[in-house]
Amino acid sequence: MSGTPAPAAGRILYIDDDPGLGRLVQRALQSRGYAVEVVLDCGAGLARLREGGIDLVALDHHMPGQTGLDLLPDIRALPDAPPVVYVTGSEDSRVAVAALKAGAVDYVWKDVQGQFRELLGEAVDTALRAEALRRDKERAEAAVREARDRAELLLREVNHRVANSLTLVAALARMQTSAVKDPAAKEALEEMQNRISAIAGIHRRLYTSQDVEAVELDAYLSGLVEELQLAMKASGRDHAIRLRAEPIRLATDKAVSLGVVVTELVTNAYKYAYPAETSGEIRVTVERQDPDTLSLAVEDDGVGWTGEGEAKGTGLGSRIIRAMASNLRSALTYAPGRTGTRAVLSFQA
Repeated sequence: MSGTPAPAAGRILYIDDDPGLGRLVQRALQSRGYAVEVVLDCGAGLARLREGGIDLVALDHHMPGQTGLDLLPDIRALPDAPPVVYVTGSEDSRVAVAALKAGAVDYVWKDVQGQFRELLGEAVDTALRAEALRRDKERAEAAVREARDRAELLLREVNHRVANSLTLVAALARMQTSAVKDPAAKEALEEMQNRISAIAGIHRRLYTSQDVEAVELDAYLSGLVEELQLAMKASGRDHAIRLRAEPIRLATDKAVSLGVVVTELVTNAYKYAYPAETSGEIRVTVERQDPDTLSLAVEDDGVGWTGEGEAKGTGLGSRIIRAMASNLRSALTYAPGRTGTRAVLSFQA
């Protein structure tokens, strides 16, 4: 015995201009547990379908003044159209092919012995099982889409709240900066504000974007560079930052690490590249080296640093850069033999 479950009882509409055959089909399908309605022409069939409540249509080919092929497009155009099993006495296989192309899910040949009623019953069983599976699949896909949309909305709200919270933390650090007198403490607090702003910028981008998993790198870095320049100018350092970034989408976690690296390198260039009262610019470049690799370069025309020797300051910035580069599975390198400093970080996109 087959392990395939029997279909749930349904309501079948049989459209055939032969009332005697219609009664035989009705009895045969009723014996399988179906409720069966019979109509004798296409117009009556379409009118009944528009009322709703029909789970499957068995449609005869030959009818007065038209064929079932004429009715098929009208059935398929109905909202939530039921599946159609096509019934034909024609031995021309092109009729069956045309019916399948027009949207029928199956076809059954009429025979003079009447065995087609049994075949029609099997076809109805199979079609209803397939329709039930299709509807279950659609419901499952709709549920997945709904759950994904809810998750994205929730994540967008989380990013909004995180961005607001980080902005508040940066503001508190700014207030603390204005309250302290020690120059080293003031500088440390200013740098901390910049690091917080770099991370907050990512979250701002995420809650205003349709994609919560990736960031438009050029737009993000443009905002970050603008904030850095304003912060440095407010602290008495005024060097132009030139940004050249290709339009690249980067995963959120990688964008956070990259933003922190840019913040540290630009801050170092502001602090150490140019002697007091000396002008000069800082250049930030992000480009694609190959389809899978991105390159970040931060450079200046100042006094120069090769990465060798003891780091200036507390060394905290260097430790942060190494940690972020490690997150990107990379390491920062310095281009030798040139005026100024060129720091380069290559990593997998």
